Amino acid sequence: MSNVFDDGALAVLERQIDEWLAGLRAENPAIEAIDRGEGDECRWYVRMRGEAKEYITIWFTLGQRTLRYETYVMPAPVEHVTEVYEQALRRNERLVGAHFAIGAEDALFLRGELPLTALDEAELDRVVGSLYAYVEQSFPALIRLGYASHVARLEQAEAEAGTDAGTDG
Repeated sequence: MSNVFDDGALAVLERQIDEWLAGLRAENPAIEAIDRGEGDECRWYVRMRGEAKEYITIWFTLGQRTLRYETYVMPAPVEHVTEVYEQALRRNERLVGAHFAIGAEDALFLRGELPLTALDEAELDRVVGSLYAYVEQSFPALIRLGYASHVARLEQAEAEAGTDAGTDG
């Protein structure tokens, strides 16, 4: 069983996380914003610009024993549903510190948690970098499979627009 942190220790850790995330933002141009949750819950939102996926937001939640984190990967698939979920589950074997999970409205998330006794700046940086990489690596194949007809229509429209742009009219 992991240690329970008291209010004083959690307040210190909360300030450290604020500082660590500010440092990450200063060093990483992909991080566009870091916001805090409202109310009693100790929560941070790290918003990053992706390449394969336009935006990636990681939510961190500080508890008495762990720092939980998650990021939204994609909405519930509308096509090849079983294959999308199977592909995500098979990817779990290669992931470190995170796993694919089905969340609200059957959307696909990456989630994980870290004992507070193991939390430091380097580990927080690893979590941010890993989740970013996992989303960027998995999103294209998962979205293409789960929204195959929609993706095909978009590609066809783009191809037709490119053909039209090349004509003198």
